[in-house]
Amino acid sequence: MSEFSTNGYLDMELLRFTTAGSVDDGKSTLIGRLLYDSKSIFEDQLEAVKRASIRRGNEHIDLALLTDGLRAEREQGITIDVAYRYFATPKRKFIIADTPGHIQYTRNMVTGASTANAAIILIDARNGLTEQTRRHSYIASLLRIPHVIICINKMDLMDFSEQRFNEIKADFIDFAGVIQLVDYTFVPISALLGDNVVDASVNMPWYDGGTLRHVLETLEIGNDNNLVDPRFPVQYVIRPLSDEFHDYRGYAGRVAGGIFKPGDEVVVLPSMLKTRIKSIDRYNGPCEEAWAPMSVTFTLDDDIDISRGDMLAKADNLPIATQDVDMMMCWMSEQPMQLNGKYAIKHTTRDVRCVIKSVNYKVNVSTLEHIHDGSNVGLNDIASVSIRTTKPLFVDSYSKNRRTGSLIIIDEATNRTVGVGMVL
Repeated sequence: MSEFSTNGYLDMELLRFTTAGSVDDGKSTLIGRLLYDSKSIFEDQLEAVKRASIRRGNEHIDLALLTDGLRAEREQGITIDVAYRYFATPKRKFIIADTPGHIQYTRNMVTGASTANAAIILIDARNGLTEQTRRHSYIASLLRIPHVIICINKMDLMDFSEQRFNEIKADFIDFAGVIQLVDYTFVPISALLGDNVVDASVNMPWYDGGTLRHVLETLEIGNDNNLVDPRFPVQYVIRPLSDEFHDYRGYAGRVAGGIFKPGDEVVVLPSMLKTRIKSIDRYNGPCEEAWAPMSVTFTLDDDIDISRGDMLAKADNLPIATQDVDMMMCWMSEQPMQLNGKYAIKHTTRDVRCVIKSVNYKVNVSTLEHIHDGSNVGLNDIASVSIRTTKPLFVDSYSKNRRTGSLIIIDEATNRTVGVGMVL
């Protein structure tokens, strides 16, 4: 299945990326090609895909069947759900979120892209930039995905034209300036034939950049996490039952930002009490530093009342403690948002309740126009919303920290997630 040894696998760097594009741009075929040419497919999977391709009368193996897992997707030839796939190369581990292209599945794309280091946006070389391309690019910008790779696909149907590639590239650069995309790369490919996916294309000698796999393997993701603003939401308080460790009290969680070291003075929110970090423990023993997104346990010099939902930060670098939050929200429920409605919120490890105070505007994701038409926010809508919470949240702007700047809205009656918010 794989072309590398498992020695050191656990220590390999992980990159999460999502795919997006218009219907029939070839997202599922691209992911299938990436898995196939990277030798990341089991033999029985490949045989099943070959048989299914023969039944459909296809000339080539339909690699899209590797990712289109739902029966409805196979029958319609589209992607509906978020399909997660895992593979690795000798240089890096990957998690792929293959997200839908249809506008009615915007919430699925938001879900798949929310934790991504990179986004692959496919453009059909025949069609150029479409309304859906602009919508997906805007969502990538809204979600602050650090790296965007523009794959101009189906170059084989345009005779591998350099001129066509440059035309689409120029159009996208103009649009990227409007939505404030910063880090983006262009790769001309043919997912069907494999050109520039894993192996370099002999049909496009004019392209001197790396293949898609090379770009994914060499993206610099070390600075994707906020390493400047120390944030540690407490998830669990560890009090061993054993008499041997009766005096141990640890605070477990995942670092959401910055760097912590033993000896650092920290402030506990919301109490504002100060203490120092005595030790930092990981699954394999003590460590001298902890940074995002490491999962660690802190012990402190002082016995302070700290519980789940509290946060540790530095006195000279505190998050905003507020009960009034303005955010961009993607509504994910078929039940429309209720103005003045009461909902539950989960922010990092903190659980509170809130009231939707106002809807400032909705965004037409295709044209980027702001729509001021009252409070009607429905499924897949993206809107600027103001809320009031029952207890303070400790937030940063989403542009500053994706972890402390995001939250989810929950319907208390059904316990379903109905919205996701990004703090402004």
